[in-house]
Amino acid sequence: MKRYRHYNKETAIILSCFGSVIEQEKYLAFEKFIQESFSDTPVFTAFSSKMVIKELAKKGEIYKNLPQVMADVDMAGFKRYIIVSVNIFPTDEHEVLTRMVKGFREFSLANIRYSMPLLHKTKETSNYLNFLDAKIREENSNIINLYIIHGVPVLNLGGLEAVNYTANFLKMINEKNLACSLEGEFPFFAIKDAIKRDILKLTGGDKSAKVQIVPMLLVSGNHYDKDMQEICQEVGEYCDASIVNSFTQDEKFNLIEQEEVREIFRENISIELKKLGL
Repeated sequence: MKRYRHYNKETAIILSCFGSVIEQEKYLAFEKFIQESFSDTPVFTAFSSKMVIKELAKKGEIYKNLPQVMADVDMAGFKRYIIVSVNIFPTDEHEVLTRMVKGFREFSLANIRYSMPLLHKTKETSNYLNFLDAKIREENSNIINLYIIHGVPVLNLGGLEAVNYTANFLKMINEKNLACSLEGEFPFFAIKDAIKRDILKLTGGDKSAKVQIVPMLLVSGNHYDKDMQEICQEVGEYCDASIVNSFTQDEKFNLIEQEEVREIFRENISIELKKLGL
């Protein structure tokens, strides 16, 4: 086939990220980590948020979305490439990614695969959540942790079971763990009275009792600076609330800089490379 002669390069990796107007450097640092982990394989990064891409373009920072990067990689002649789902759950962003990959497979002669998000396998998810809760309890084992999951806007989406499992697992491993979302199932704005009731039950009404807000976000972007701060202030009206301390190089708590999180993503890529026979 004459067209296939143009596919003269081997393998590439494309990181598919949401993007952040104020924390883009965290994704770029993650790209560097992946490039160092797979030094013989070129790594490219795409961003799915058109709002982020447009806002950063105003500052002279030019980025592309996944279809654009896939087209560039295909045009460059890579025979095979892996799309890395840099998401926490296999929900809406991941679903869009899979549709894009299936679309490209209709006309590209390359072998295109995609990896799964951070929390989709029960064993790895359970191990990570156990680690995370223990790590942020090192200084105070009796502290109450309020985990805030971003959530998804609809209830009939694939991947919701992963969100539910995460919330229920966290609450099950410690009676002082609570969980809600920003804009998905059980959002804080709708159940904050129930959250208050549960916290007061655990603290006995002691306003000096400590509660940590734990943002389950890959990067500490606008949601961290706005929504998490607002939730912390509301909870702080009836207890000693604060956002959890980071244990990475950034003082703002985030997931993408954690070694354990990076290792899960790295292993996901390794699995797809093996499936390509590499």
